[in-house]
Amino acid sequence: MKIGIIGVGNIGKAIVSGLAKSAFVPEENIVISDIEKSNLELIKSSFPKIQSSTENKTAAQADIVIVAVKPWLVGGVLTEIAPLLETSRPILVVVAAGVSFEQIYDKLPDNLSNLPCYRFIPNTAIALRESMSLLSAANTTPEQDKLMMGMLKKLGKAVLIHPDMMAAGTSLTSCGTGFALQFIKANVQVAIEMGFTPEQATELIAQTVKGAAELLLNNKTTPEVEIRKVTTPGGITIRGLNEMEASGFTASVIKGIKASLL
Repeated sequence: MKIGIIGVGNIGKAIVSGLAKSAFVPEENIVISDIEKSNLELIKSSFPKIQSSTENKTAAQADIVIVAVKPWLVGGVLTEIAPLLETSRPILVVVAAGVSFEQIYDKLPDNLSNLPCYRFIPNTAIALRESMSLLSAANTTPEQDKLMMGMLKKLGKAVLIHPDMMAAGTSLTSCGTGFALQFIKANVQVAIEMGFTPEQATELIAQTVKGAAELLLNNKTTPEVEIRKVTTPGGITIRGLNEMEASGFTASVIKGIKASLL
């Protein structure tokens, strides 16, 4: 089985890196294309067996074709590769926030109206095989769903959801990476003010956040349960939490997530 990836900018590069490290397919069975030769050279420097080209022809003839370009470029790429898709009839995967199945099929000829297609939203942690990925499907079989979910679970965690939930999920998981890092950034800033070096501060906070997330995932509890374990009556944690809430912490997070909803 070959996997073709069209567009290897930030997210495309992360997908390629995760796939190559996962050994889901041999490295030489990954085919990438991008108009920027420098993007291809950067990936080839780490994964020399990957096939690469500035043209989309070879990638578009793979068994799974992943289109990972900017949303406003998706239509042009689909129009370009449609004749090749008619011949190979692969599983088509589109990685672009806000691009609906209707918009995807609108750019394909009528005889591809039943082509198996997925909308796929990872986050940049896919490069480390730690993504929280979202997948929705159109015209696919249970076997194809199993194949795709099997691939994505080698790249972190993944859920198959209804297309109507993709926008909300994108805000939480894809944009959510930026939101989580903003929280870490604020903690690092105050840690430096307290006297830690930037390197110490980053390690302290990043590991603390990672540990908090692992408590939820491993214990299968809720944030409220784990917060209660560290907020003794009259203690310093509850004082800090109360001050954050008085400054609008939770309200700001909710507003930010809703503002990112497409």
